[in-house]
Amino acid sequence: MQKLLLLFCLMFSFLMHGKSQSTKHVVFFTDKTETPFALNNPSAYLSARALDRRTRYAITIDSTDLPVISRYIDSVLKAGAVTLLGRSRWLNAVIIQTSDAAAITKINSFPFVKSYTAVALLKKNTIVPDKFAALPVPPTVVIPNRVEQVYADTFNYGSSSNQVKIHKGEFLHNIGARGQGMIMAFLDAGFFGYQTNQFFDSARVRNQFLGTWDFVQNNASVNEDDSHGMQCFSTVAAYRPGVFVGSSPEAKYYLLRTEDAPTEQVIEEYNWALAAEYADSAGVDVISSSLGYTTFDNAAFNHSYADMNGNTTIITRMADLAAKKGMLVVNSAGNEGDDPWKYMGAPADGDSVLSVGAVTSSGVIVGFSSFGPTSDGQIKPDVVSVGAGTTVSSIGGTASTNSGTSFSAPNIAGLATCLWQLFPEFNNWKIITTLRKSSDRFETPHEQYGYGLPNMKKAVGFLLGDLSTMNASVANCTANITWNSKDIKTMRYDIERKLPGETVYTKIKTVAAKGTVFSNQNYQTSDVINNSSAGNVSYRIKQVIDTSAATFDEYAIDSATIILSSVCSTNNTDQQSLIQLFPNPVQTILSVKFKELNSLTGLAIQVFNRQGQLMWKQDYSKPTGTITYSIPVGGLSKGNYILVVKKNGKNYAVKEFMKR
Repeated sequence: MQKLLLLFCLMFSFLMHGKSQSTKHVVFFTDKTETPFALNNPSAYLSARALDRRTRYAITIDSTDLPVISRYIDSVLKAGAVTLLGRSRWLNAVIIQTSDAAAITKINSFPFVKSYTAVALLKKNTIVPDKFAALPVPPTVVIPNRVEQVYADTFNYGSSSNQVKIHKGEFLHNIGARGQGMIMAFLDAGFFGYQTNQFFDSARVRNQFLGTWDFVQNNASVNEDDSHGMQCFSTVAAYRPGVFVGSSPEAKYYLLRTEDAPTEQVIEEYNWALAAEYADSAGVDVISSSLGYTTFDNAAFNHSYADMNGNTTIITRMADLAAKKGMLVVNSAGNEGDDPWKYMGAPADGDSVLSVGAVTSSGVIVGFSSFGPTSDGQIKPDVVSVGAGTTVSSIGGTASTNSGTSFSAPNIAGLATCLWQLFPEFNNWKIITTLRKSSDRFETPHEQYGYGLPNMKKAVGFLLGDLSTMNASVANCTANITWNSKDIKTMRYDIERKLPGETVYTKIKTVAAKGTVFSNQNYQTSDVINNSSAGNVSYRIKQVIDTSAATFDEYAIDSATIILSSVCSTNNTDQQSLIQLFPNPVQTILSVKFKELNSLTGLAIQVFNRQGQLMWKQDYSKPTGTITYSIPVGGLSKGNYILVVKKNGKNYAVKEFMKR
């Protein structure tokens, strides 16, 4: 009965829409039970690089990875005049094109068809505004220290200097991270002229283009379509030193067209899903998307603010699933900040999506940058970047400017790619949380700034702290310190120590970094401890990741504590004979007998517990001779203690005693 009612509604829909009806539809299937593929043999349907990502980050292979059942697809195609536009493993669905009402009726009669939806209903005679029209650029406030070109940098960025350096992105490039070995996918409306654009000459020569696909026209060519994607892509991939250098110019790229610029149809969300699956299968690391959806040519498909909860729209659900598959998804927040809608669009509301707002070159929010939070209270956007007067490539291949979160998002995506290149041990979510933590508003997030401007140098320091390990041991008053971290020769380590009774660390040694490229390194050093009482000795290592006097930056990466069971001095054996303690063990009064016959002026007697805490002290001075001094210990708890005698501020003698 329910299926008959559904068919009646569908036929009624065809009659109502007449010639403006959709010819594109999504057919969802019920199951994958007939699949010839097995979850324990994923190499039959996933690429080696896609599998490597899943293995590295312990991502489970599940039913969404399995291909759609071929028999179901064949049955749909044989139902009438039906053309296959795409198939989705993640949705267990196919996208088809047909004007054959009888075919639709037959398709919906199949027992393996779960549901059906039209996805491209057009309004007749509607003038569609340019979705990618240039936005007004706020007046630029020039901050000399930010835009100054430092020619010691790896790259002379030319006009793109500020949009990289506002995030300390040059630090990543200078230590060798420029995207090598990483793969990015750009999902957009077209990449007009990328095949001949001079800013991509280097990428072409170095075979950095891995593939293209047009999910709108179902062909492999994206060079003749809209220029919006090309401009977004240029913020990352441009390489013409002194003129324009992008944020990740040595990565490899897939260019995928999902957006039909002259229209706004919900099928574009499904195109995006197909492209994300394509990226997953190809082993892509980072997706950069400068698209967002709220309203459509047919208002029946419009999203509400309530839908911006990270779990409702198709595109957001698929963006989060792409993140679940291990990819870092970066998306523009939207340009609705000064419109009545004002909020972000899908998929920027995804809880696993890094959404990016727009600021000026001086770091001030731009009015058009969309607001958060999401309707379920998530802080959005996550971060911001330069999206007003951003340097991009013109259609003619010259350095130009454009404005919008469309350009702030790929700038961050490129820098995030370089950061992740340095730390493949961490997954995509760790990269997102570290970028947030490194941002200038992390403690006080804002509805338009989100967590603020990410600082790539800080992000490196935070990740080093999470990655590095340290150990310390002691024998005969010599501490052995070992540690592991990632570094490159321009860095160094400062070893700091805190002796028993001290409240602050003191630097005792500097060790030069030895990495010829940024990589894991192991280190060992020793510390001879002199003039120290027994108790806890703490060591801390600070990694100096930028040794320049002008930009010095260091991060405490780990610490360790050892326990000295006896005093450490230049002559431990002679020292022990200078005093005697009795009775030992003791209950109430401990006697200290001094054997030295010369003047014993300037003495201080101290008692520490085994944790290095000072429990009792007294200054003491007596004339020449054998001297005995009494110490009340009745108030101490049972246990082992250490008596330290200092002479003129230096250790004179140390003995251990037991309180019963």
